[in-house]
Amino acid sequence: MVGRNQEVLGALPVAERDRAAASRLPPWRAEEYAASRTLLRALLREIGEDVAGGPVAARPSGRPYLPGRPDLGVSLSHSSGWVAAAVGRDRDVGVDVQTPVHASGRLLRLCCSPADAEALAVLPEARRRREFAWVFTVQEACVKAVGRGLSGRPWSVPVEVGQQAGIWGPVSWCAPRGGAPVPVACAWNARLPRAS
Repeated sequence: MVGRNQEVLGALPVAERDRAAASRLPPWRAEEYAASRTLLRALLREIGEDVAGGPVAARPSGRPYLPGRPDLGVSLSHSSGWVAAAVGRDRDVGVDVQTPVHASGRLLRLCCSPADAEALAVLPEARRRREFAWVFTVQEACVKAVGRGLSGRPWSVPVEVGQQAGIWGPVSWCAPRGGAPVPVACAWNARLPRAS
């Protein structure tokens, strides 16, 4: 699920727990914090998993989780006024949303195959930004699905320009380019059994 911060906050009820936590953050961070958790709670209600304002906690790595609900994997993302949330039953998930920004030649070479970096480098700036944002959302969603974020070296996830679905090791992913207002991708990983 993806939405603009202010649209989410204007249309959906913000849990008191999230409002209180957001009030202790800088204004720019407070809005994305409240919007991402509000969107997550709306998604949970939509799939019949209302957590009734319960906590959305974060592991030391920053990965969100729902205490008492190890059967639900959750992921949150935010970028320049946009938020995204994902939920997986009995699996870990990763979601990423990216507003297009300048991608230097060095960044293209780091995150893309040589052929794709070359193809992106010759595109007009606006299109290059958008196409690179699609690639990077997939890379970031994949490493989030395995619980590693940037430490998982997202740039090592192979994604071709224009690719809309794929597999990276135990992770499956999709980037639904057709209807998304901004680049967004979701990845999911079969959850390994966890100790109680």
